[in-house]
Amino acid sequence: MPDLNTEQLIIDIPGRADSTALSLQVGAGETWGVLGPNGVGKTTLLHTLAGLRKPRKGRVKLGTAALASLGRRTIARRLGVVFQDQQDGFPATVLETALVGRHPWLSPWQMETAEDERLARQALETLGVDHLSGRLVNTLSGGERQRVAIATVLAQSPDTWLLDEPTNHLDLHHQVAVLQLLSEQARSGRSVFMCLHDLNLAARWCDHLLLLYPNGEACWGPTETMLIPSALERLYDQKLITVEADGAPVFVPVRG
Repeated sequence: MPDLNTEQLIIDIPGRADSTALSLQVGAGETWGVLGPNGVGKTTLLHTLAGLRKPRKGRVKLGTAALASLGRRTIARRLGVVFQDQQDGFPATVLETALVGRHPWLSPWQMETAEDERLARQALETLGVDHLSGRLVNTLSGGERQRVAIATVLAQSPDTWLLDEPTNHLDLHHQVAVLQLLSEQARSGRSVFMCLHDLNLAARWCDHLLLLYPNGEACWGPTETMLIPSALERLYDQKLITVEADGAPVFVPVRG
């Protein structure tokens, strides 16, 4: 049974005609990448899947239940979201921020337990930011803040991860480390659905791809069936050269 699926879903983008209806099944153990140019609706799709925006048509389901029928606490236990840019509403330390990931598992007004703190600290250590636990998050660099956000979802331990540009602000080493972590999450039986700008990272780390075109068209399937140079060139309106490195395709833009 898929962890997350959509039934004839059309996201609501004001002023834009209906796009291709999405009927996706994101199963346990799968890593999906969403590709498309700026403004095509990748973030809107992610917010719709998280229940933060209503679809124009169709519906989103978690397992057998319609997302709209579930309470926010139930959704938060099953879905974790990493946004493209982090907004800090009030001053909080890195540890306090990571502990927010444990809140769906607490009763109303219940304080975090020693086990919650252990899980939060463990998540920070996994992302390499445990040494920053006492720092205020608004004093961190963009890359540090992004890793704290991912650690917060790791502490949350959801079945399904939704991520909007998870490698945003990260240097090459930390990009690979984060994608390796997400791959490990999928191998443990969770599902990962992430929007990416880097075609080569998607080709290397995702087993399924969803392509969103500016005209509203969409297509999806296993990664090896989606990496068609002509389709990718039309997606980005950019000529590409395809080479192979370490057994995987690498796409290089042609200089104009």
